[in-house]
Amino acid sequence: GTPGIKVLMPALSPTMEEGNIVKWLKKEGDTVNVGDALCEIETDKAVVTMESSDEGILAKILVEEGSKNVRLGSLIGLLVEEGQDWKQVEIPADAGAPSSVAPPAPAPAPAPAAPSVSAPPKLQHQPGTMQVRLSPAARNILETHGLDPSNVTPTGPRGIFTKEDALKLLQEKQKGKPSELKPMVSPAPAAVPSPSQATAVTSYARPAVPPVSTPGQPAAPGTFTEIPASNIRRVIAKRLTESKTTIPHAYAAADCVIDAVLKLRKELAKDDIKVSVNDFIIKATAVTLKQMPDVNVRWDGEACRRLQSIDISIAVATDRGLITPIIKDAAAKGIKEIAASAKALAKKARDGKLLPEEYQGGSFSISNLGMFGISGFTAVINPPQACILAVGRARPELRIVEDEEGNEKLEQHQLMTVTLSSDGRVVDDELASKFLETLKANIENPMRLALN
Repeated sequence: GTPGIKVLMPALSPTMEEGNIVKWLKKEGDTVNVGDALCEIETDKAVVTMESSDEGILAKILVEEGSKNVRLGSLIGLLVEEGQDWKQVEIPADAGAPSSVAPPAPAPAPAPAAPSVSAPPKLQHQPGTMQVRLSPAARNILETHGLDPSNVTPTGPRGIFTKEDALKLLQEKQKGKPSELKPMVSPAPAAVPSPSQATAVTSYARPAVPPVSTPGQPAAPGTFTEIPASNIRRVIAKRLTESKTTIPHAYAAADCVIDAVLKLRKELAKDDIKVSVNDFIIKATAVTLKQMPDVNVRWDGEACRRLQSIDISIAVATDRGLITPIIKDAAAKGIKEIAASAKALAKKARDGKLLPEEYQGGSFSISNLGMFGISGFTAVINPPQACILAVGRARPELRIVEDEEGNEKLEQHQLMTVTLSSDGRVVDDELASKFLETLKANIENPMRLALN
């Protein structure tokens, strides 16, 4: 065969250990130049486009679209040089390891073949040769109904055969598709249990026939639906747990009158300059950080580090979870430039097109739930940052004010609650209070923002 140029799963973020192949942007036989987009890969941060570092012809796609948990350095495709017969490319012996059916395994997997034994004997194999891994609920269903999972592609994380897979298999059997099902060879699943199985049986009392939910019928008590987590969702869970368990959160809130912001926004709209209230908040926060650099800090485990650049992370909700693209050097940008940057970054975040440098880093975060009708809330700090500002909706309230003659009267104002979550190791309560006081003044007097 024709010798091929290996295309390996790259590291597209500093913390990435594995990725999912979302979509191939080239097909077999296509010409590939250096820098061409080869495929889209879901990392632990976002969906990133992988660019080719070689040129030639894409001869073979070894890991298909939809493949999950492909380890770094795994072989995902082959190129051949221009002019060579790409159809005769030589496939390396280890090409089958990161398949879309089974999870990555340290031992090379030969051509896929359906095992003829039942699920429990498979679990006796060593981890390096394990072919099918079952969730506890799936195991109970298979053992109870005598089903063989070898002909069904697992859909769970890391190739686990889930309860939903088992129910699908059971439903096919009930519809009269015995050709796709094989009776279990082992007469008694408990005859040759693995050490982990024996521990589970002796430690927990399990019913002989567990409750099984069937699609289209009322759910039995105790049943659940297993939802596989994406790489991004798993990283979010890890970072939130890290934040709440390792960072001493302190909270402080303030009400800001935003009448002047709303009036200035209308004036700008007359000149076809479209900016949001959140754009003013970003600018006001950046200016406040410039005035109070002791808040633009982070804790490195041993000491406090004051950051030179004011980079504001803005929380954006996507289908894959929350991600925080960054507006770099926000204090030096005008409102119009901030508005354009925020809009572009939010769109790229929802489309999964953010580049690593657009969401990695940041010195301060802002999360705004005002558009969802939330009056006020507290946000979780985005490590390693020290602060995050939670912004609520604008709401009308009556306030007692004094006129020029000292007479009191009621006036309606638009108020907005902002809540600062701060790392108590570097931003104490006094500093947090002064920060909110200065931020409130900058928001209520937006003309001051033009002076910074």
